[in-house]
Amino acid sequence: MKPNQLLEPSDTFVHRHIGPRDADIAAMLAVIGADSLDSLVDQAIPTSIRAAGPVVIGPPRGEAELLAQLRGWAEQNQVFRSHIGTGYSDCIVPGVIQRNILENPGWYTQYTPYQAEIAQGRMEALVNFQTLVADLTGLPLANASLLDEGTAAAEAMSMAHNIARGGRSGFFVSDDCHPQTIAVVRTRAIPLGIELHVGALADIDYAAMDLFGVLVQYPNTWGEVVDHEALANRCHEAQALLVVAADLLALAVLRPPGEFGADIAIGSSQRFGVPMGFGGPHAAFMATHDKHARKMPGRIIGVSRDADGAPAYRLALQTREQHIRRDKATSNICTAQVLLAVMAGMYGVYHGPEGVRRIARRVHALTNVLAAGLRALGQDVGDGLWFDTLTVQLSDTTADAVHAAAAARRINLRRVDDQRVGISLDETTRRGHLDDLFDVFREATGSDDVHVCMDRLAGSVDSSYPAPFARISRYMTHPVFHLYRSESEMLRYTVRLQNKDLSLTHSMIPLGSCTMKLNGTSEMVPVTWPEFGAMHPFAPAEQTLGYQRLFASLEGWLAEITGLPAVSLQPNAGSQGEYAGLLAIRGTHLANGDTDRNVCLIPVSAHGTNPASAVTAGFRVVPVGCDELGNIDIADLEAKAAQHADHLGALMVTYPSTHGVFEKGIERICAVVHEHGGRVYVDGANMNAQVGLCRPGDYGADVIHLNLHKTFCIPHGGGGPGMGPICATEELRPHLPGHPVTGLTHGGDTGPVSAAPYGSPSILPISWVYIALMGTEGLKRATQVAILNANYMASRLKGSFDIVYTGLGGRVAHEFILDCRDFKASTGISVDDIAKRLMDYGFHAPTMSWPVTGTLMIEPTESESRGELDRLCDALIAIRGEIQAIEDGTSDPHDNALKNAPHTAASVTADTWEHGYSREQAAWPLPWVRDRKFWPAVRRVDNVYGDRNLMCSCPPMSDYT
Repeated sequence: MKPNQLLEPSDTFVHRHIGPRDADIAAMLAVIGADSLDSLVDQAIPTSIRAAGPVVIGPPRGEAELLAQLRGWAEQNQVFRSHIGTGYSDCIVPGVIQRNILENPGWYTQYTPYQAEIAQGRMEALVNFQTLVADLTGLPLANASLLDEGTAAAEAMSMAHNIARGGRSGFFVSDDCHPQTIAVVRTRAIPLGIELHVGALADIDYAAMDLFGVLVQYPNTWGEVVDHEALANRCHEAQALLVVAADLLALAVLRPPGEFGADIAIGSSQRFGVPMGFGGPHAAFMATHDKHARKMPGRIIGVSRDADGAPAYRLALQTREQHIRRDKATSNICTAQVLLAVMAGMYGVYHGPEGVRRIARRVHALTNVLAAGLRALGQDVGDGLWFDTLTVQLSDTTADAVHAAAAARRINLRRVDDQRVGISLDETTRRGHLDDLFDVFREATGSDDVHVCMDRLAGSVDSSYPAPFARISRYMTHPVFHLYRSESEMLRYTVRLQNKDLSLTHSMIPLGSCTMKLNGTSEMVPVTWPEFGAMHPFAPAEQTLGYQRLFASLEGWLAEITGLPAVSLQPNAGSQGEYAGLLAIRGTHLANGDTDRNVCLIPVSAHGTNPASAVTAGFRVVPVGCDELGNIDIADLEAKAAQHADHLGALMVTYPSTHGVFEKGIERICAVVHEHGGRVYVDGANMNAQVGLCRPGDYGADVIHLNLHKTFCIPHGGGGPGMGPICATEELRPHLPGHPVTGLTHGGDTGPVSAAPYGSPSILPISWVYIALMGTEGLKRATQVAILNANYMASRLKGSFDIVYTGLGGRVAHEFILDCRDFKASTGISVDDIAKRLMDYGFHAPTMSWPVTGTLMIEPTESESRGELDRLCDALIAIRGEIQAIEDGTSDPHDNALKNAPHTAASVTADTWEHGYSREQAAWPLPWVRDRKFWPAVRRVDNVYGDRNLMCSCPPMSDYT
């Protein structure tokens, strides 16, 4: 060590993020036959696209030093008490939920529950969420969450369009919906050719507007509670659907949408114990009737049975997944907000129906007292019904005077116009807060002599609702919402569910294209700082200086890493990044007068969300073939580009390819599209193989989305949250998504793609901390080791499995595909059997049957140690030996460890064992498995039974006995 290095921080992070030690790296390079990491990269990546110099991030930082800097930035955020409302409410996060779920890697490092047998706990928690939503909305079927309320409304519009008959094109949005919801719906409607009508409900003309649906807010954005039963009847008479954006807490005391005729209910579960977080992440909800199940976007958790007939959860109706339906998909949503939905569902479990009702009644009572007090101060709050929000028509003062008096007390009210202010209350509101609000109006109006007696007002107001507004139906009747009242029981319940799920706390999760890597603890710490978590997304800009510094810094780094200078952090999922990037391309063409450029070329190997996003953004998909090596067929691309030259809008391409190789023709591919007037969209799902080595902007990309929940370490959270920012050329900058509420704009007229201006900003510190800790050299080394780990595993497995595709020099990129297709014919063993058998070894399966049917795609990432890589290789080699035993006739083709996998503790310890292989082979097939055994919670789940007997809410307790 050089003397000056002794002065550097001792708690740097690079060597903790990267799994293999230096000695391991040298040994692994020897196995694959490479002299160094640099030479390996030279063999794998085309020389012509290598970055000219390093990305400029800075040196690696110490963890403590960096967190201290970020804490200083966070303290520049001024957390005022928020009464802004508009769909965002402060709330109390129960400590048992914050510590044991939100801050617990056993929950936040899980993957999407595609492998049901090792995801039973999280899916039970999601069924709780679905049941909570279904009960409160009065509609029988709810999904496992959507991204936010605005995008849920847009998804509901598309869903209604798909349900309605007659090819109608009009959708009506009440002008008293939240403004951000209206804006997101408008953005979605334009490229789909849906004619959006925004106005007063009294102005609806179903025939003249050719309506297939109507959207209303309940209670509306001004706080009013309106009876929509007559509206529902009129919609149905006109064969249109009614969509209701509902406040979930209000539905504890208000008549639910399903009871007054709503066809679809959407909204946000944020106020059920999820911090505002400057806009997210939050779990949106959607509920509808059973008959619309196959039209519903997003994921649904259903109840099926396992091989022993016991109840078992699984993803229902998986054929609706966008990876399968591609451009025929009804939505491009392929993820959810699982971690936040789990929190909201657990909030319901924690409080139960009586607790939720008490919170709702208390909020409503406080609002009634506030209204009475404001009337005593001479203000007009209207004569209607409300739940938690008042819109005050001011007299004897101006809105500016009221806001100034509020700001002096560190209070934010909603800015409506010069003579109106909005006030929303929430679970955190206390009596003293009402006194502060009364003082604000006394000061603003000069009525200091008027005294407001809280107790007298509380005794004089009636906080019940008259018919037909009052809720009289029961909800949350399932025992799960009644069993866990003490904190000890609640704690044990969350841990019991956690223990049913495999996560990164147990073993590597080697899914190709999904990049399940270390989510360092220091990266996670700032997420729950109140300076980031307690901010309202529409707080005044002068109160958000810390967030602004964070955004500017992160945007600069992402621009430097990609070589694309224009950045939008707004898309809050990878699919939304695809959508936003394509909207930017579309907007550029329209600005140039190219109104007919609506063709999007997409390779047949692309992610399924690519064609779905293209259709959502208004493009027509034209597939491009691949050659026998898995690369894009450049001749076919050239022919398709020439054929559609007058209409070519975009190419969507993943790099490295979805086949796990660096295609040497990427520059030519981009050039062909540009020569014919199109723009190039790069899917950034595989950016983990590029950071610090090559930059998409240098080899021809016009826009790329980045999965921050992959390359940049935001945890997957069991299937969400995610973030999908886009980086683009200066040409596209004017067409990045803006936001009407805050005035966020890039100079163009592209509307928002998320409800909040920066999507899910409270998780952006995770990626910022990761990039800062790694620095220039650390990011490059992480990419090099990701490529090394993949090539090392591919080399170890070559004797047992064929590698489907390799690139330059026989190398793979950061992931590779194992060929398992011949096993089906020779032994009857499917790739699904291999996936289930891996559970017995303590591993989650790699990506199955994508992008090639009957294969496994493995991505080890740079965070996994050589020992962990070897354990997975040993497991796969042992499984190959079990397949060989079937081929040799020494193992029964029907009664074998693969066909019966996974093996539960109950099955292995049962009194009888009638299989032709031992219990030892079933449960502990390799010596090290015994020391780190993970038991699947159920035996193999029957997917067909689950789809034929769809049940998506909590099953009766009798099913468990």
